[in-house]
Amino acid sequence: MTGAADTPLRAALHALRTELGLPDGFPADVLAEAADAARNPVVPGHEDATDLPFLTIDPPTSTDLDQAMHLERRPHGYRVHYAIADVAAFVRPGGALDTEAHHRVTTLYFPDGKVPLHPESLSEGAASLLPGETRPAVLWEIDLDAEGRAETTRVRRALVRSRAKLDYAGVQRQIDAGTAEEPLALLKDIGTLREEQEIARGGISLDVPEQEIVERDGTYGLDYRAPLPADGWNAQISLLTGMAAARLMQESGTGILRTLPVAPDGAVARLRRSAEALRIDWPHHVPYAQVVRSLDPRKTNHAAFLQDCTTLLRGAGYTVFDNGELPTPAVHAAVADLYTHCTAPLRRLVDRYASELCVAAAADRDPPEWVMSALPALPKEMADGTRRANTVERECVDLVEAALLKDRVGTVFDAYVVDVKEQEPTTGTIHIDDPAIVARIEGGTAALPLGERLRVRLTQADPGSSKVLFAPA
Repeated sequence: MTGAADTPLRAALHALRTELGLPDGFPADVLAEAADAARNPVVPGHEDATDLPFLTIDPPTSTDLDQAMHLERRPHGYRVHYAIADVAAFVRPGGALDTEAHHRVTTLYFPDGKVPLHPESLSEGAASLLPGETRPAVLWEIDLDAEGRAETTRVRRALVRSRAKLDYAGVQRQIDAGTAEEPLALLKDIGTLREEQEIARGGISLDVPEQEIVERDGTYGLDYRAPLPADGWNAQISLLTGMAAARLMQESGTGILRTLPVAPDGAVARLRRSAEALRIDWPHHVPYAQVVRSLDPRKTNHAAFLQDCTTLLRGAGYTVFDNGELPTPAVHAAVADLYTHCTAPLRRLVDRYASELCVAAAADRDPPEWVMSALPALPKEMADGTRRANTVERECVDLVEAALLKDRVGTVFDAYVVDVKEQEPTTGTIHIDDPAIVARIEGGTAALPLGERLRVRLTQADPGSSKVLFAPA
């Protein structure tokens, strides 16, 4: 950011870091340990898989690359090679680096930088699956049949080398133009088959348009970003691996699952009322998942309903088991199967432990003691860290909204009412197309018209307080 006009936003972002007690850099002993680990990773037992031409798909500016894939055909199906950064090759259990990771739990993203889980010498250097570099990895090999169903799973430690760093938009262009060569072209084939398998088991992926903070002319703005098909195909590879990992844990009798209880009837009934108000066709005999798949996130009322659908995802958490019996609930309701997080260890603490559990299970041996001793505390650590990450994301968007609108208090905008509080029908949430704002509205005398266009007046926008507020015009 540059310019005096951005000073309030810079100050507010700094204040947010301070308010949340976030660290400013890493302690010297952590940096020293990370530098030593970067020079001397622990790689005994890593097989050589550098002959496989892996590729990565990430946002263009990302350098903390957790996953690389190589896809190929088999005589009667497909094979997915999925390499996950082997963070355990760099982090000594109980050391300063490990202790700091347990304090941070997740990488936190701000408009003007990030608070990483691990020092950049590892997360964006020696442990990242950067193109042209040989890296230690946990290598998954999952065979699928011709319909995309998983048949066999193997996981082992290996040295891998990525050949290309791709981004979602570029992948989408290549596949749409028919210029993508295998293995990239297979991403659409396998991703589509896995989406069909998701439908068959009753799972659901929400393509919710996201408010995205973008840099423009040295300052920040907001756009809505609807996920590309390539985002979904790539996500299916990660979901496939998380489901395979959960099955390995189930078979071994020890694991940590990502769980989500089925939404209560009352939540679904509320969603039906929202669909009616937003003019979403939802016949009584049609399942919720089928309705969601029929929506176009580029349509404002559809986007609003998709956002409302996220209320059914509340209650997700992590659950440990170590007695051979699965916990209750064990299934992730949106995945509609057993599932765990294991594909982002550079940015999420639990994934390092999940990888270790799976490597041990695949080798038919007990997990390391350092994994078992940390397992009971992980669910709470992850819950606290996830809550903090969600707060950072929400507050950053609020701050950028306030900075964009601080000189427009009193201006009238065309908005769309996307949510109304049941107990306070004069209070709710509005969606404005330009600028890309989702904000609170209150102060009217009549109930807000859910799903309707509404003229609204900006009544508050202060980057110091971080909140934007509207009232009916």
